[in-house]
Amino acid sequence: MFKLRYFSVLILIVAGAIGFFVWNGQSTQGRFAFKLGLDLSGGSHLEYAADTSNTPASQINDSLSALQMVIERRVNAFGVGEPVVQVERGGVVGTGDYRLIVELPGVTDVNKAVAMIGQTPTLEFKLVTLGMESKLTDEQGSLNPAAFQDTGLTGKYLSSSQLQFGNGSAGALASQPVVQVNFNSQGAQMFSDITTKNVGRELAIFLDGKLLSAPVIQTAITNGSAIISGKFTATEAKDLATNLNLGALPVPITLASTQTIGAALGTEAVHAGVLAAIIGFLILSAFMILWYRLPGLVAVAALLLYVVLMLALFVLIPVVLTAAGLAGFILSVGLAVDANILIAERMKEELAEGKNATIAIRDGFARAWAAIRDSNIAHIIAAVILFWIGTSVIKGFALVFGLGVIVSLLSAITVSRTFLLALGVNVEKTLGRFLMRSGFNR
Repeated sequence: MFKLRYFSVLILIVAGAIGFFVWNGQSTQGRFAFKLGLDLSGGSHLEYAADTSNTPASQINDSLSALQMVIERRVNAFGVGEPVVQVERGGVVGTGDYRLIVELPGVTDVNKAVAMIGQTPTLEFKLVTLGMESKLTDEQGSLNPAAFQDTGLTGKYLSSSQLQFGNGSAGALASQPVVQVNFNSQGAQMFSDITTKNVGRELAIFLDGKLLSAPVIQTAITNGSAIISGKFTATEAKDLATNLNLGALPVPITLASTQTIGAALGTEAVHAGVLAAIIGFLILSAFMILWYRLPGLVAVAALLLYVVLMLALFVLIPVVLTAAGLAGFILSVGLAVDANILIAERMKEELAEGKNATIAIRDGFARAWAAIRDSNIAHIIAAVILFWIGTSVIKGFALVFGLGVIVSLLSAITVSRTFLLALGVNVEKTLGRFLMRSGFNR
């Protein structure tokens, strides 16, 4: 009994430490602050129609993956915090047209965002300034503009590109994925002049302002064909080659709709969600304490621990919270108390049969477990299905709801049981009085 009480105190101390960690992360707005989605923080929502009519069926998935990768790179370059870029398919069970969804929290200049996303990829070849080879980036990891010299050679002089695997040439290891680029006649002449005059120097290759690699020019290349090598996977090299071949995005996209959500509206949604959560928690707590007395108070303590654990998971995973996610969290709080009600009712039945507190608590948990298990498994299955086939909004709800169900099992079965066993005799007294008032004979 004493060991259980010490363990219960330890649980409370750990819960308090986790709670302080979550609170401190929000007060300092540091790395572990909550990540809010578009509908809570405000920003821009862009929806594009992806035209796959001219894409072979066997290449649609690869092309859409490349499209998502290119857009993500551009959005990240835009400096947007917690952007969401994903491809969805409309219609019943995903049989309609493909759509590209881009959510940019904090970005209210829709025109600028649209211009950046829809632009043609820019491929550039720049010489590394002599003496700056070790200073391509500054101490913060940002590119050092003084390290590069424009050559005038860009992607508009490119005629084709394709995935190959290195054979030991151009600095590429055997079987290493590389991209071979072929220039048109004008580009071949420019590339020949650059490589002839700068043997031994590094030639940096940029795509959309991102440094891909900076290989050393080993010899003059006069045939208009070169190899782009780097730390590519086969998929990355294939996507890059596809993107460069098209001279635009891997799949043509057309802006279908835009939506701007003001920061004020997002703040109101946050306040409304938090207020709803607090009111719901207080009502549940009052019901549990008034109806079950000490066991109800234990259930409230377990519920508080559940809330703290969920908030900690939100910042550690991290989970991007949306209005739908908040709804899932609030719903999961109600489900978390459901297990405690089942346990308390089972304990009443055990005590009514004349069992002592410890045995009644253990048997009550054992008898309630089957119903709790089946109910929560059903909820988890529902969450998985919603996350699998749902849109981005539904996925946010399903993720938070599914996490909540799993954590509620821990808080109800482990925490509540430990607290009740530690209180033992006191539980028997309070539930015993309840049984007498309810007409049970012991």
